[in-house]
Amino acid sequence: MQKGSLETTNKDHLQYKHPPLDIAILGGIRLEGLDRLRVTLKIRIEHLSLRHNLDLYNDNQTEKLIRKVAERLEVGTSVVVAALMDLTDQLEAYRLEEIEQQNKVEDKRKMLSQEEIQAAKQYLSAPNLMQRTMEDIGRAGVIGEETNRLLMYLIFTSRKRENPLHIISLGSSGIGKTHLQEKVGALIPDEHKIEITTLSGNAFYYFGQQELRNKLILIEDLDGADEVLYPLREIKSKKRITKTVVIKNTKGETRTVTLIVEGPVCVGGCTTKESLYEDNANRSFLIYIDESKEQDEKIMSYQRSLSAGKIDLSEQWKTVEQFRDMQRILKPMSVRNPYAEQLQIPKEVFKPRRTNAHYLAFIEAVTFYHQYQREPQYDKETGEEYIETTLDDIAEANRLMKDILLRKSDGLTGACRSYFELLKFWLQKEKKETFGTLEVMRGLRVKETTIRRYHKNLVSEGLLYYEKIEGSKAHYYRVSDYADYQTLRNRIDGVLDKILKKLSNTATHHQSATTKTENRKDS
Repeated sequence: MQKGSLETTNKDHLQYKHPPLDIAILGGIRLEGLDRLRVTLKIRIEHLSLRHNLDLYNDNQTEKLIRKVAERLEVGTSVVVAALMDLTDQLEAYRLEEIEQQNKVEDKRKMLSQEEIQAAKQYLSAPNLMQRTMEDIGRAGVIGEETNRLLMYLIFTSRKRENPLHIISLGSSGIGKTHLQEKVGALIPDEHKIEITTLSGNAFYYFGQQELRNKLILIEDLDGADEVLYPLREIKSKKRITKTVVIKNTKGETRTVTLIVEGPVCVGGCTTKESLYEDNANRSFLIYIDESKEQDEKIMSYQRSLSAGKIDLSEQWKTVEQFRDMQRILKPMSVRNPYAEQLQIPKEVFKPRRTNAHYLAFIEAVTFYHQYQREPQYDKETGEEYIETTLDDIAEANRLMKDILLRKSDGLTGACRSYFELLKFWLQKEKKETFGTLEVMRGLRVKETTIRRYHKNLVSEGLLYYEKIEGSKAHYYRVSDYADYQTLRNRIDGVLDKILKKLSNTATHHQSATTKTENRKDS
């Protein structure tokens, strides 16, 4: 059989010559789905041409095309049959080569030198790891957000564990949610993450079965990803998602195929709509972007320094590479918390079951990050290697999680709470006891519709009450409790600090008793 020539220089416009036929494959071919070969062909002979879309593996469609070409272009059917058979063979070979090449690119990972491995181990083994990490994330280009950036980094690191954590960044538009996620996400190696701007409802089901396993998935804007919230929620909870679809085989027969995508995955996302993501939020840590004047000044000062050429971007890049090397040498490892049964979360926390699980998992994530500072231990029965949580790990986790637990104990949304705290500060500054909507709108420069929505929530929570002005339809508001948030914070802090202090005293007493026993034996 005569062989034609396939030109693949332009992948979106493949060209095949099989005299007297010239065939262009418009739009190229899809690499996924090896059970079908759907193409759009432009077949030309001299000044005549036709265009046709078909699956080359479908006999019925191919036979119809052969008859159509023979009739329209006035060429023998044997010539068309030979050309299409050879074209199909060559496209199959080309597709397999492209898939193999794509896999090579995807699997290409940085091979660390001995010097890089040693430097990463040295960093992870040195004292004050958490403090140094927080400071160096700043040197990598993250401005302010000291607690949020360290919390996010540790959650992203948890992707290597069997039960990864998830995080959602909340804040008003243009405040820096995506910037924080991008900058902290840059510290994770490219081969360990998938960054998504937009995706369709079925997108998650068409990843390879193992393609997402222990990956970090970063979604730039959850507000535009409504269709994927359900599969996202399922892969977080069940660590796998499945979907049954109907396809046609090479004979045109209909059959069902079950698509399976396995986790676990770590998911990070940004949104301005806190109330719309309750089901996903319950499975995630919620952080609120700092919208204070101080943070504004930090960012603007950095922008001015960058514009003046006083920021050493090469040093930033070195820091980013150092973090990526550290991430590469962290090994999946089991963590056991000997203090877990004595730990408690504050009773004020809403939905305590899931929050308690998050609290314990975050402590384990802190321990996991300290794996090069922990002596490996082995289970006597199974031989499984593991590391143990220390009181220092719990103290670090408590420090980072206090605001998280505080938010989960607050009856107000983050945006409403921020408004209420700003309102109280403004009232005390202006020495006002009562106020109306209009003067707050002018004083705080907040939209009237937003103020009315917040006031409605605050009244329902008993934090504001209003009184009507006698003889008028107008009314004014009063704050019922200026110290409500601080009181709640003190209770949250008190519970965590009390338990940690009790554990520390018990550990000190046990260590003292052990030392005395050893001294007696020595004497």
